[in-house]
Amino acid sequence: MKKTALCPGLTDQDKSILLTNPLFSGLSPDELELQLKLLKADKACCKRGEMLQSLGVTFRKFGIVLSGAVRVCVDDIEGNRMIMAEVAPGSSFGESHCFLQTRESPVYIFASEDSELLWLSIEGLFSGSDSFHPEILRRFTAVLATKTLSMNNRIQVLSKLSLRGKLTAYFTEMAASQGSSIITLPMNREDTAAYIGTNRSSLSRELAKMKEDGLIDYWKNEVRILKQDKSSFK
Repeated sequence: MKKTALCPGLTDQDKSILLTNPLFSGLSPDELELQLKLLKADKACCKRGEMLQSLGVTFRKFGIVLSGAVRVCVDDIEGNRMIMAEVAPGSSFGESHCFLQTRESPVYIFASEDSELLWLSIEGLFSGSDSFHPEILRRFTAVLATKTLSMNNRIQVLSKLSLRGKLTAYFTEMAASQGSSIITLPMNREDTAAYIGTNRSSLSRELAKMKEDGLIDYWKNEVRILKQDKSSFK
């Protein structure tokens, strides 16, 4: 993991962002301080494109995005980049590999925007020290379980045989998470194509066909789901 530049201490806004993460939600200010100390929290700044975790390198810490965005990627056997996750403020990344101490990381992670991060260590969870709080361990385990469910959703998208099927599954997942039939895609068209395992030209053609068939309407990164093509879920 490349060492990012240290930032000034946590602001009130940073703490508000942290409280949206399942690790810390509902904690009092004193409890939050205790857990951050237990997890050896370090705030850091990084520039767009800066590598945070290189391929083949052991995970030492996991992170929470305070501002900006972080991208988790893997390359296929032909060297094409596939986006595994786009991590927004309040969300974490790398915790599964950190917990497992994966010796050779199968993914690489970089800042997709100028970002501020909080790096966290899990060593304190198992140290047996007086400051150990079993609640944070329970929460960490819940985060791991949630990430497993999230990966299952990703598999559901990639398992569809047709591009329309992938898009239908992806839009359905986004609509459920955003609670609306009008969804905002977190990535531009090229990156969305990489996320679902296609290229930009093919994605643009299929979006146009879905619009022509009355399934969706769209403008830039906003998509309105008009109706679902149930046959595409097969």
